[in-house]
Amino acid sequence: MSETQKTVSLADLRDRIDAIDAEIQNLINERASCAQKVAEVKLAEQGSEAVVFYRPEREAQVLRRVMERNQGPLGNEEMAKIFRQVMSSCLALEKPMRIAFLGPEGTFTQQAALKHFGKSIISAPMAAIDEVFREVESGAANYGVVPVENSTEGVVNHTLDSFRDSRLRICGEVEIRIHHHLLVAPNVNPDDVTHIYSHQQSLAQCRAWLDRYWPHAERVAVSSNAEAARLAMQAGQNGKAVAAIAGEIACELYGLTTVSANIEDHPDNTTRFLIVGNQEVPPSGQDKTSLLISAKNEPGALYRLLEPFERHGVDMTRLETRPSLMSKWGYIFYIDFKGHHQDDACQAVIADLRERASEVKVLGSYPVAVL
Repeated sequence: MSETQKTVSLADLRDRIDAIDAEIQNLINERASCAQKVAEVKLAEQGSEAVVFYRPEREAQVLRRVMERNQGPLGNEEMAKIFRQVMSSCLALEKPMRIAFLGPEGTFTQQAALKHFGKSIISAPMAAIDEVFREVESGAANYGVVPVENSTEGVVNHTLDSFRDSRLRICGEVEIRIHHHLLVAPNVNPDDVTHIYSHQQSLAQCRAWLDRYWPHAERVAVSSNAEAARLAMQAGQNGKAVAAIAGEIACELYGLTTVSANIEDHPDNTTRFLIVGNQEVPPSGQDKTSLLISAKNEPGALYRLLEPFERHGVDMTRLETRPSLMSKWGYIFYIDFKGHHQDDACQAVIADLRERASEVKVLGSYPVAVL
């Protein structure tokens, strides 16, 4: 093939790409117009006070269909991410959402919020998990994002405890593959580092790596990885050799340099986050339900709580215990199971539990994480 033929072929391909781009752009704007009309219909039918613009079950269904009909060459998850952002931008035309998350900016919780809601949101970083709950309860934020468990370090107790007295419902979940990086300010020589800052869970998730490569550096636990990144940059500007363990978003936000990437001890290290809000979510077809249960302090109490799941064929996916704070050696159980609380089998389980426990609180039914 001659150079002329190659040039013509390339030009033809670029013309085709330009034409496709124009078609995609027109279709996105057509979709956005439909979204605006959806908002108008909702306002006309329900009124400005009652209308709910964000429907977690609807978005989960749309993203599942995107992945099911995808034929490549883009992967299913990549295609779903593109649609996720299109949906986020269209929803912002109806009503921009304010999302509270465990801050400061640059945390994995912010990354989870952006993954779940897209980038067309108003971000509201909070200093503590209970502040996220209060922000949503007061109506200052539409939804909140909080970490609930890590695949290697286990449950986040503060999140579970926040559900005891809260009226918020779980509206969704999102999972983030956690990659930790060792970061320093651009002017810092890594060989001079004497202290490493990070959140206590991140330090634990990188324990073996740190023992092997940085055994003499003092490990300092701080409130978040983003705070560790900020402190590392501040220290570097003051001529001090301090490193931080944080993620890519914090690295970019604070202008740090990566010394070593992906230093977590387990490559499949994943954190699960919950979306909390004031609404009950209808079934999406692939759902999960979370319960808070206060058990009676008597022999066989735990068995009687678990037996209905087996009898009704409901798959329990998680069981956690926390002190009840109401009585000495009293405990509260947190249970996740597959299905929506409106499903017949799930209703039967919950009915049995209400007869056997002193309290059963449905924290929410919500779509299983799509991305």
